[in-house]
Parts: sequence; structure tokens; C-alpha cells
Amino acid sequence: MQLKKETSLKNQIKDNLSKYRNFPMVPRVIYGPGSFGQLGEILMPHRKSSDAPIIFLVDDVFEGGELAERVPLMFDDQLIFISADEEPKTEQVDVLVQKLLSDHNELPSGIVGIGGGTLLDLAKAVAIMMTNNGPASDYQGWDLVKKPALYHVGIPTISGTGAEVSRTTVLLGPHKKLGINSDYTPFDQVVLDPDLTLGVPADQWFYTGMDCYIHCVESLNGTFLNAFSQSYGEKALDLCKEVFLEDLPDDESREKLMMASWHGGMSIAYSQVGVAHAMSYGLSYVLGTKHGIGNCLVFQHLDEFYPEGVKLFRQMQEKHNIHLPEGICASLSDEQMDTMVNVALGLEPLWQNALGPEWRQIMTPSRLKALYEKI
Repeated sequence: MQLKKETSLKNQIKDNLSKYRNFPMVPRVIYGPGSFGQLGEILMPHRKSSDAPIIFLVDDVFEGGELAERVPLMFDDQLIFISADEEPKTEQVDVLVQKLLSDHNELPSGIVGIGGGTLLDLAKAVAIMMTNNGPASDYQGWDLVKKPALYHVGIPTISGTGAEVSRTTVLLGPHKKLGINSDYTPFDQVVLDPDLTLGVPADQWFYTGMDCYIHCVESLNGTFLNAFSQSYGEKALDLCKEVFLEDLPDDESREKLMMASWHGGMSIAYSQVGVAHAMSYGLSYVLGTKHGIGNCLVFQHLDEFYPEGVKLFRQMQEKHNIHLPEGICASLSDEQMDTMVNVALGLEPLWQNALGPEWRQIMTPSRLKALYEKI
């Protein structure tokens, strides 16, 4: 009898172990206006030698500016300016990795990404691919990375994407737009300095902030919802409402949106995003639409899935006088439209979260095409 009880208990423990994911979180984060000034001090213990540089990947909008001059370069450190005009690509990651491997005799001590979601995702992807063989496209998917990444640091200069805290790095590949989702993807260190988000253009501020807002709506309305995701999602949503519907002082608005981004990114660790993100990936793959505005273009037409969320989105849009482009899908060929539909439908976890296990019966290719035709 005792043996049966012990066997039953072991089976129960085994079932529980396979049921729950043991996700990593960013182990170190520094927050506060001016905290960027401590970057040199933060990096010092991670420098392996004078021949193992720190590589700084920085949005080229800062080239020649004050922020670039404040980057704490030492020894053979490299400062590489990268345009964020286009979404990050697997091919771009491969080129960067090969350049770094050929430029230095030793592996870099670390990779630092400074910028928005594009630069943060590039930094995560490069850190992974410096220690894993093959092209980056081989690792697009879930839990395909086998070796730990190089030490990597994320420093957001715009708030909303949640890339600073997420376990994915979203890339445009030769056949799909999909993240490298792995336990080795999250940053080892994040620097949250609200002062770095000063001067962000109003439209970009709105589009990127809406990425966070839509994260929250999709997570809180998804079938994967649980207390962990709900606690972060609700806080992020409340912060977004304050930032985009109230008249806050500028410094308070920047600080609250930075924390909304953090909480919004955390809300999907044990959950997922949904319809808007899946469709936005399709737009990005075919048309090169940036992620933030892509989410907005899609979300405005998703009343049937997120009625309250869309209603609030329109209020925010009106308050900040944001006018979205129209008819961007009007001139697509049948082939382009089919590709867009197939890329979006390939993101199965997103659809499962949004519509449940029978999502294929709900979101058919023809129904999805009809939604795209509204954009």
C-alpha cells in the first residue's frame, strides 16, 4: 500500500514538472534617471581581457550625439551604429556575427544593445549566435538554442516593446517572421533610464506605447491567462491608461511608460499575445511594416475580438491626434496576400491564446484575408 502511494506521488510530481515551464527572468536591472552613467561600472566585472571587447550596437539616430559620447569604451571595444528603419533580419544577424568573429581574436566579453526593440532584439540575437553554430534562421522557434549566449545588456531608449524583458528576439527570416524564443535569450542586465527616452517623436512614442497596450489587451483576454500574467498585465494596462488618457507631467509620463513596457513584457512570459500581433507579423514580413504601427493598423479593426480594448485605443488615438495610413493592403497581389495570411497563421501559440484550441475552425484563411483587406 505504501509503495503504491509513493509511486502515485512520484507520478504526480512528474506530471507537475512537465506541466509548468521554469522560465528565466532578467537577473539584474538598474532603474532611475541618469542610471546610464553607471554603465561602465556595471560592465567592468564582465570584461574578460583587453582583447575581449564589449560590442555596443547602437541606434544610428544617436550617431554624433551626446549619448554616443557617453558610451564607456575601453581597449578594443566597438561601437556599431545600426539603422532601425527596418525590422531586424536573420541575415543581418549572421553578417554581424561573422564580422565580429573575424575582427577579434577572442570572443567579445559582451554585447550591449542601445535603442528600441530593433536594437534590443539584434543584441539578443547576436549574443546567442556568437556561441551557437549555423544561421540565425535555424533558431527561429521555441527552445532551439542549446548553448548559453554571450553576456548581453539591454538599454531601451524608447518604451513599449517589452523587448528589454522578454525571452524572445523577433527576426525576419527568409521564410517567416518569428522569434528566437529560448531560456538563453533574456538579457543578463537591463538599464532602465527614463532620461534616454527624451525627445522621442510623438508618432513613434504612440506606436511603440501601443505595442505595450496591445500586449496587455491580448494577454488579459487570452485563453492562456493566469494569475502571474494577469498581475503584470493589469498593472501595465493601468499605467498605459494613465500615460495615454491623462495629462501627466513629461518626466512622470516617461517613467510610467518605461515601467508599463517592463510589466507588459512580463505579462506574456506565462501567457501569449494574440490576433493583432499575429497579423502584424504578416504585415511586416510582406510589406516591411514596423511592428508598432503594424499593431495599430491591425488592432483598429479587431472590435469583434477585443471590443473594449479597441474602443479605448480609439480614444487614445483621438486624444493624441494620430492618423493611421489607409489602404496599404489594397494593391497587394494574390501571392502577397497568401504569403501574409500564411505567415500570420503559422504563429500557432498566438492563435491558441486568442481563440482557443479550435482556433483553426474560427480563423480560416478566407476570414483572415478579409481582415487584411480592411487595412
